[in-house]
Amino acid sequence: WPKPCPVVQCPTLGRSRFVQGRYAQHMVSHAFDTDSASLVFEDDGGERIQVLSADYGFRSGAGRLYQDGYGGVPKSIVELSISNFKKELIALRRSVRFDEYKQISEMYEDASWFRRLGFSVGNSIREAFVRLDTWLEDENILRELKLPKNPAIDSLTDEQIAVLDKVKQLRLDDAKVSRREKEREDKEGKVQAPMIIRLVYNILCWTLDVLYEGRPIQRFWFLETVARMPYFSFISMLHLYESLGWWRAGAEVRKVHFAEEWNELHHLQIMESLGGDQLWVDRFMAEHAAIFYYWVLIIMYSISPSSSYAFSELVENHAVDTYSVFAEDNEDILREIPPPLVALNYYKSGDLYLFDQLQAGWTGQEPRRPSCNNLYDVFANIRDDEVEHVKTMHALKEGTLELDQSRFKDANKKLGSMAIKTLESFDFDE
Repeated sequence: WPKPCPVVQCPTLGRSRFVQGRYAQHMVSHAFDTDSASLVFEDDGGERIQVLSADYGFRSGAGRLYQDGYGGVPKSIVELSISNFKKELIALRRSVRFDEYKQISEMYEDASWFRRLGFSVGNSIREAFVRLDTWLEDENILRELKLPKNPAIDSLTDEQIAVLDKVKQLRLDDAKVSRREKEREDKEGKVQAPMIIRLVYNILCWTLDVLYEGRPIQRFWFLETVARMPYFSFISMLHLYESLGWWRAGAEVRKVHFAEEWNELHHLQIMESLGGDQLWVDRFMAEHAAIFYYWVLIIMYSISPSSSYAFSELVENHAVDTYSVFAEDNEDILREIPPPLVALNYYKSGDLYLFDQLQAGWTGQEPRRPSCNNLYDVFANIRDDEVEHVKTMHALKEGTLELDQSRFKDANKKLGSMAIKTLESFDFDE
């Protein structure tokens, strides 16, 4: 790691902690330990940007890109599973004993009978867990739960709490998202997808609307957790075909999918840094849904790659509509919140090769270099990233993706009129 940069004087932000470039995050050893509300980031062009001075995520610290331990080698699967189980067990016990879910039910003053029924069932399950946890504690099977109700929040400064309060004010209008989607389809036409694919997509959208109404950051975190799975599954299948010698023409596509997954990973960590993964129940649902989704897509891709791409095109189009409405409706608040450092490292620093690989529609144009001065810029960038995902999924579905063939063309120029002799393949159909 480079040595920590010194504290410098910034004319607009006053005395500020100064970080530079891609490896800046090592200076913030833990999100809730930093005492600077004026952390400053300098990109490769010399622009200085105020940074969100706290990471509100459950996995802040070693679980975040560009923080301590980034780039390290993991422990064994046994050690990792035991360590994570211990953390999540404590988090589960706290969530039921301190009733973290009450904050969700209190958001709905005029809840429908269906939602009230859901809250009633959920609370009954929570009370059963409380009785079980208390019994296990009395029998000395589990240790006494002594943690404070909000151990992380209690260590924040007043200014960091004020920023978190602004994040909690953010809202998403599901009805407006639906109207935006309908307007887009009326103008551009519907995505061509099999009926079963569209049915699954509609069920997914309805489920998210019900589960995450009034909680947009948690919704986005769930979506971004699941959004990486298509690219994992596509890469897995293409790698399998290459290893078996069945299909090797997809190596360039695999490179594009890795760039897309890298992009979604940063979206995910941005949502985590805003506190999207704080509730145990959200983590449980998102992570199990992601694993299930991965294997569904493996099967789907093995049967029909074009259908897999069609489903991803539907989901990415929905993401564009959702982020567009969210950024427009919350612009004033978003402009008051500094960007997370993980966003600055992705959009403004270091080698942008993978970012450029994402831009399917920018061939022959100036490279896309978005601004990232506040949280509004961050969500605008995410929206535009999703547009690129839509273009790529559509092109792959239609078989028209234009890949970078510069090396192939250069090789042909050097060969001139000559051509490489290829062996005739066996035709077993004869």
